[in-house]
Amino acid sequence: MTAITIPTLTRKTTMATAAATRKNMKEGSMADTDMADVTVYTKPAEPKIKVPKFVTNVIPGLISLVCGLAIWTFVSTYVLGQRAFLLPAPAKVLTGSLMLPDHFAPMMTALLLTTRVALFGLLLAFIIGVVTAIIMKHSKLAEKAIYPYAVILQTIPVLALVPLIGLWFGYGFASRTTVCVLFTLFPIISNTLFGLQNIDQGMVDLFQTRQASFRQRLWMLELPAALPSIFTGLKTSSGLSVVGAVVADMYFTQGTPGIGTLITVYTSRLQSTDLFAAIVMSAVLGLIVFEVFNKLSDMVIAHWHLTRSHE
Repeated sequence: MTAITIPTLTRKTTMATAAATRKNMKEGSMADTDMADVTVYTKPAEPKIKVPKFVTNVIPGLISLVCGLAIWTFVSTYVLGQRAFLLPAPAKVLTGSLMLPDHFAPMMTALLLTTRVALFGLLLAFIIGVVTAIIMKHSKLAEKAIYPYAVILQTIPVLALVPLIGLWFGYGFASRTTVCVLFTLFPIISNTLFGLQNIDQGMVDLFQTRQASFRQRLWMLELPAALPSIFTGLKTSSGLSVVGAVVADMYFTQGTPGIGTLITVYTSRLQSTDLFAAIVMSAVLGLIVFEVFNKLSDMVIAHWHLTRSHE
């Protein structure tokens, strides 16, 4: 029978083994420490150049304006040649009409009248449109009775109704304002009705639970909630109001002439320089009116969202 020899653990052997173990642990700990001390350096983010809001809003428009004027000048000078009177160059429109007091003064007077017609017609359309939308919101019968005719009014060319308007209201300021109202009414009705019909149902239930009166629901819930839609329609109609006023001027020439009347007169007399000057002034008026109501709409809607966020 073979004897198995078991090594005897002495104190010296045990101490040596423990020392080796501590050494290995120390080396492992140092390795971990070295790994932990590794710092990863990343490239710092480049600072973003903040472009002023004025640059982003105005510069693109100025660039397109310069390009448009350059194309206009090129066509008038090099393409039309001897027929340049059909499209006078911008410089000729400026020096031959807009900078001459005898030409500019009548245009400015006419433009002020057109502006008054446009703003007054827009105001009437706003009142009529909002009131009509409120009635349709609270009466399904009224909505079914009125809304189809509002759509028909939008689809029928207003120019076809102009002679009738002249027969009914005469050929002065009242007829011009009526045409302007017809141009601007439908966007206000449709957008206001959309806003009134899409109010938060939770808020509607809350007002019903508190047994709020019709006036309270209208002034404290419905109209404030529909403000974004109302001003969207007003913004759309603001540009159309100038179109309606100019068209009305072309047909109703009694009294003080508007800018549309002058456009008709200049066309019949082949005064192309004055004609394009009047067209440019009409375009500038439309742009100014639209931008004013656009900024007003943005301010009201921003305030509305801010108020909603604090509720």
